[in-house]
Amino acid sequence: MPHSPSSRNTRLADYRGKRDPDGTPEPFGGETVERPGLFVVQLHAASNLHYDLRIEVEGVLKSWAVPKGPSLDPAEKRFAVATEDHPLEYADFEGVIPPGNYGAGPMIVWDRGLCVPHIDHAEGLEDGKLLFELRGYRLRGLWTLVKTKGRRQWLLIKKPDAYANGDDAVELGAESVFSGLTVDELRDGSGRAAEIRRQLEALRAPRQRVEGKKLKVMLCEHRREPFSKQGWLYELKYDGYRLITVKSPPGDEEAARRDRRGARFYFRSGLEATVSYPDLARAVAALPYERLVLDGEVTILDEEGRPDFHRLQQRGRLSRPADAERAAVRMPATYFVFDLLGFEDFDLRPLTVVQRKRLLRQLLPAAGPLRFADHVEARGEDFYRAVTEMGLEGMVAKKADAPYTGGRSNRWLKVRTDRVGDFAVVGFLRPDASSRTGFKALHLATMHGGELTYVGRVGSGFSETQLNEIRQLIEPLRRDRPAFTGEVPAGRHVWLEPRLVAEVRFAEYSAIDHLRFPVFLRLRDDKKVEECLREDDGPAVPQRKEAPPAAAAPTAPTVPFTNLDKVFWKTESYTKSDLIEYYRAISPWLLPYLRDRPVVLDRYPDGVGGKSFFQKNAPDFTPDWVRTESIWSEDGGTTLYFVADDIETLLYLVNLGSIPLHIRASRVRSLQTPDWCILDLDAKESSFAAAVEVARAIHRLCQDIDLGAYVKTSGATGLHVLIPLGGGCTYRQARLLGELLAKVVAAELPEIASTARTAAMRKGRIYIDFLQNGSGKLLVAPFSVRPLPGAPVSMPVRWDEVTERLAPRQFTIDTAPERMRELGEDPLRGVFDHPTELAAVIARLSERL
Repeated sequence: MPHSPSSRNTRLADYRGKRDPDGTPEPFGGETVERPGLFVVQLHAASNLHYDLRIEVEGVLKSWAVPKGPSLDPAEKRFAVATEDHPLEYADFEGVIPPGNYGAGPMIVWDRGLCVPHIDHAEGLEDGKLLFELRGYRLRGLWTLVKTKGRRQWLLIKKPDAYANGDDAVELGAESVFSGLTVDELRDGSGRAAEIRRQLEALRAPRQRVEGKKLKVMLCEHRREPFSKQGWLYELKYDGYRLITVKSPPGDEEAARRDRRGARFYFRSGLEATVSYPDLARAVAALPYERLVLDGEVTILDEEGRPDFHRLQQRGRLSRPADAERAAVRMPATYFVFDLLGFEDFDLRPLTVVQRKRLLRQLLPAAGPLRFADHVEARGEDFYRAVTEMGLEGMVAKKADAPYTGGRSNRWLKVRTDRVGDFAVVGFLRPDASSRTGFKALHLATMHGGELTYVGRVGSGFSETQLNEIRQLIEPLRRDRPAFTGEVPAGRHVWLEPRLVAEVRFAEYSAIDHLRFPVFLRLRDDKKVEECLREDDGPAVPQRKEAPPAAAAPTAPTVPFTNLDKVFWKTESYTKSDLIEYYRAISPWLLPYLRDRPVVLDRYPDGVGGKSFFQKNAPDFTPDWVRTESIWSEDGGTTLYFVADDIETLLYLVNLGSIPLHIRASRVRSLQTPDWCILDLDAKESSFAAAVEVARAIHRLCQDIDLGAYVKTSGATGLHVLIPLGGGCTYRQARLLGELLAKVVAAELPEIASTARTAAMRKGRIYIDFLQNGSGKLLVAPFSVRPLPGAPVSMPVRWDEVTERLAPRQFTIDTAPERMRELGEDPLRGVFDHPTELAAVIARLSERL
């Protein structure tokens, strides 16, 4: 909460009393913008070289001098001396304190980021023990500060976790995360700029200033298939906003006009984006060079270091400096720089990609918010395979000797892992009485010959929040007639002025040039409708004459189906073929839950009436094209699991007689961080109506504490409520969250709900099972068929469907595919899209308890 200026001034009295405002460049605490959760570590060469740890507490920076610096070894206890409170602005300070002043000497920002308290800071200071998680560029994980007998003496200790190792502060680097300078370079001056000038002169780079704001950026052409070739570089395609960055001297009139720091960011359109990224502006301004023009992509990284476009959009929409400053602490931006276009009065655009990137690497810090976008040479197909396995967006191939030219060029090629396109939003389909709010689908079009051409509609991929937010954006854009050419679809449509751009993933274009299996990804507020061009297969990469003919494109694996006429459900006469065709039809909605997750099979080789068995291990005869992953556990040793990333593998597993498929909450690449927390509402000893009432109570609770919640039928007698975690929690934390939710609801509904593990103690009440949150615990996958009469399936449902009219047996292999085609959107899909601030949620839950 905000802290009054008088309170802050009282706490800063000691700080100000030691400093002369006319004698030192240090800030004096006039800033009123709150930045809760901020921490900084500064390396300070005063009378002795030491590290200063500062943590935001109640509007000021609580400070400790750590002579030897932090250690990542939990056995190493580092002496820390509490010093005077510092103003929040001090976290930005990097400079030389002149001789004769308190603390004279150079100081750099060595690390910076978010501090998440596990014990309230104010209480911890009073009790003499702080426990907190650091999310910085160098320091990560859980730490504690423990007060010793002395009045100001503390110990800084790393707690055991995944980030603990034997590294010492000196082994983590000695350079600033802002400027890249060491304290010695800051004090004595750096020769880096002179060295880069010398190299540019040797390369005969033209002596002319690059005007970044008016720059026409270089764009990629599209290519469907990856390739490997000497003379090409391969970079990661970042899921972010393309930004041109301009740094000018503080005295430059144009720089001073909008930003006193002289660092500015521009979208491709020329619109300025500086106000949204104050953290990046500080870092660019700190670089020890007078003028720079950089090209790169701004992203927000999630807890696994992967770009999170949803968070980036949240940052990009902030227009008030105070809001942007607060968001920069919780969601720090990272600017991946892939090109250097201007340096002082040199124009680097005529140089080759290799030359420009070699110079770029020299001027960027080794750690911090400014990152060098690295690359591999020649091995494009290997790089693409790794990008695909990590679930990233794609790669960019660049001709190594290419200059930087404005506009689209076949010397830069974009290769996506999924087929994704940008489409103009030209209308929407109204929701019917039984469907969701907002709209049912968006109508899309692309530019062709200067006109918009209709390419179909997209109805899946939207969260409930997006449905309402987008409806508010499109309401003012109504028009009487469609803005596109071609056949107008039938239905309850509303046509729109083509102002918005949607990014959509899809399988391919149909015979009538409509999108097949489209899924909405996001709105692109950095793109114009005129840029919504249809992506063709892309240009061919020039080949030398002696190159061998290109290999034929790989064909899809052939699934060896067997015993298709075998009856699996005798009463209904459903055959194995019917089961396979169901899974084929439902695969567009099912596969997102299976991809990159270990699958456990529940096999019924002779159908529902026959013997069955669970199968974890993939046998030796598994085809090479079926993905398998070895996973070790303490109780079971190493197990070779199936992973169903594609429809062929899915159908292969079903052909083995698998009826339900069981999955983990976490993925292969992040086995200890689940995507969701589950509450399994077991109605075996009660009624399904009671399970509905308990589920609705959980939903209300989650709404009250600002927590996402999604629901599906189990396919048997109960309901599964899934809480999105965003991969930011451990299983232990997920179980704690589930336990707290379960106990709050059980306390509110003691007549029908219980968390007791034994049936005798539950006395016919709904069992809210939170114990399914554990590493290795399994959930029947959404859309899985259950081996029960009628062939019911585990069906995601909307919350407005969770009423006394809901009947789990209404969803079967006959009805489920048609239901999903009508819905378009999977009601459960949002479980992947909502990160959870666990500390805040648990605090709110604790109040309820």
